[in-house]
Amino acid sequence: KLQRVFTGWVQRTFQSTQAATASQNTCAADDKATSPVPKDCLVCSYNEWDPLEEVIVGRAENACVPPFSVEVKANTYEKYWGFYQKFGGQSFPKDHLKKAIAEIEEMCNILKGEGVIVKRPDPIDWSVKYKTPDFESTGMYAAMPRDILLVVGNEIIEAPMAWRARFFEYRAYRRLIKDYFNSGAKWTTAPKPTMADELYDQNYPIHSVEDRHKLAAQGKFVTTEFEPCFDAADFIRAGRDIFVQRSQVTNYMGIEWMRRHLAPDYRVHIISFKDPNPMHIDATFNIIGPGLVLSNPDRPCHQIELFKKAGWTVIQPPVPLIPDDHPLWMSSKWLSMNVLMLDEKRVMVDANETSTQKMFEKLGISTIKVNIRHANSLGGGFHCWTCDIRRRGTLQSYFD
Repeated sequence: KLQRVFTGWVQRTFQSTQAATASQNTCAADDKATSPVPKDCLVCSYNEWDPLEEVIVGRAENACVPPFSVEVKANTYEKYWGFYQKFGGQSFPKDHLKKAIAEIEEMCNILKGEGVIVKRPDPIDWSVKYKTPDFESTGMYAAMPRDILLVVGNEIIEAPMAWRARFFEYRAYRRLIKDYFNSGAKWTTAPKPTMADELYDQNYPIHSVEDRHKLAAQGKFVTTEFEPCFDAADFIRAGRDIFVQRSQVTNYMGIEWMRRHLAPDYRVHIISFKDPNPMHIDATFNIIGPGLVLSNPDRPCHQIELFKKAGWTVIQPPVPLIPDDHPLWMSSKWLSMNVLMLDEKRVMVDANETSTQKMFEKLGISTIKVNIRHANSLGGGFHCWTCDIRRRGTLQSYFD
């Protein structure tokens, strides 16, 4: 009996010592994990116009045409449906892609010449087929970081996306985001949707532009409210106020997730437009300075009085000059207003859009002219092809 008591005491003492050691180790780990954010955090951006210091520029390498699924059909124009049906899952035309790659390389060189640090996502083979329990697809590209990444203050938010072809697009950016996280940035990944059939209206009726206008006006979109989804490019920032549209790729559940996540420091406002194909806000409504916004005359904003009452100047950009025969597989000609502000007095604009250049010059904004016509064909202008990581500025309110 004495031996059993002694043995039990030894065991209890040993276990207690182990627990104390584990507790000390946990505390040490907690101290390390909760160390204050370094002052040299590389990520900080509150709006679209403060002086640009660091940016991610996308890659056209290995870009593939997405399979012609219902959500792709709802976001593309009828004249290109044959292109998707023929080339879905394959590379974009090689010669065109080669020219787009060269254009973006030149754009990067010009940004560097303007004193901006340029980072690039990793090249990935987007033709690889993948399968989840809910769908099969191939990938698309890492060309448009604005679509998948939203920087709010010192936080990088990874968007969940809405196209099945873009399910694994985040992989191209993970190396960069880990570096930014290690520098002190916050890193948030929005809930990843299953992209099951229930997320999409499989019978979404599209036959003409008129049909699209009617459906958008009725609040009917190809994405349902089955689960949250959004593309980051449907949000545009103006300090404490962030504006978003319900679109073919961003649903109300996704908007509500962002609203709750960013509250109370930021206010998320829903705005809408007369747009037959709402997908991404920055070729429809592009904020270019404090109290200054470009508003697409073909897609008037239904809540424009909100801006006018706040004293904002609303400018309608000129009609785009891009030729009718130039392929725009995933966008409209209004990429002419999809510009990138380097600061309040410098803007990167397409070298071919002379009327847009004149508009900026009248506003006292100098233009940095770059030709990205072939890159436009992949679905984006300068704002789309970039995600500003750091702008020199502070959090302010422009609507109080």
